[in-house]
Amino acid sequence: MELNIDLLTKICELPGAPGYEQKIRAFVIEQIKPLVDEFRIDNLGNVIALKKGLTGAKKVMAAAHMDEIGFIVTYINEQGFIFFHPLGGFDPKTLTAQRVIVHGIKDIIGVMGSKPVHVMSAEEKVKPAKIEDFFIDTGMTKEEVEKYVSIGNPITRERNLIEMGNNINCKSLDNRISVFILIEALKQIQNLPYDFYAVFTVQEEVGLRGATTAAHQINPDFGIAIDTTIAYDVPGARPQEKITELGKGTAIKIMDSSAIADYRMVNYLKQTASSHSIQWQPEILTAGGTDTAPLQKGGKMGAIAGAISIPTRHIHQVIEMVNKDDVKHSINLLSRAVEGLDKFDWNF
Repeated sequence: MELNIDLLTKICELPGAPGYEQKIRAFVIEQIKPLVDEFRIDNLGNVIALKKGLTGAKKVMAAAHMDEIGFIVTYINEQGFIFFHPLGGFDPKTLTAQRVIVHGIKDIIGVMGSKPVHVMSAEEKVKPAKIEDFFIDTGMTKEEVEKYVSIGNPITRERNLIEMGNNINCKSLDNRISVFILIEALKQIQNLPYDFYAVFTVQEEVGLRGATTAAHQINPDFGIAIDTTIAYDVPGARPQEKITELGKGTAIKIMDSSAIADYRMVNYLKQTASSHSIQWQPEILTAGGTDTAPLQKGGKMGAIAGAISIPTRHIHQVIEMVNKDDVKHSINLLSRAVEGLDKFDWNF
């Protein structure tokens, strides 16, 4: 299987801060229309697509969130500098020397500015950076900025996708790589035993909001989240801290900070991977939650839920990195898993 890098590039580079997923949502709909029996957009902005199975006796929901961490404009000062609030979790030190795109009446490129090191006090030089230390410089006056930018406009990070060895590097691989995987799985899946809901959710980065409402609507029997996870396989990492490693296969979630995956789903995904020669590794993510939790508890009766996770280095930075083979294994595991749900003993 060769990965469609052109498609992945488009998916990653389109903007979609939490609550402002319009452009990536429109592109997702364009891609999935020929692959599903029906789709709709709910009031929150989730794309809920249905691929009908041989029977509607049970419902399966897979979720990949469309939003990326970003910012929102909060103030424009007299010199035209833009101040902002983060949408999602940021490590402030990763903002230094970065370009961003302010999405106003038209897109405006800006750069993250802060106090130059040359004029910092000795104390300031050793203090960790804070979000409020940064501002956005567009090179324009206040009057020029306000022709295009208003309070409340979203801001996303600017970075192109590149290939590095057998890896892919870009901003927003969290979670656009999973959007890509879900689209590619829809192309592969055949002979579904049950109705399959492929859901592209919104506002995950600010509280798992989209998946919560989507799971409530669908009321799934089975839930599979698709999201990135930490690959801390870099210099300085102790073996017990790695969580996952690049190139060691897709990851099967055992737990994260918001959900303990159903042991039946964990066992099923492991069995499916083994029977189809899919390389996998276990994932215990002690800090950070995913759409697994709302899939598990959002329906009336709860769902047998778990997750397929994609090992990712440098997560929540503009240089996120995934391994091509891990992505292929993730596509295969998702596809084979939803096809074989009726063959497993789901009793307690």
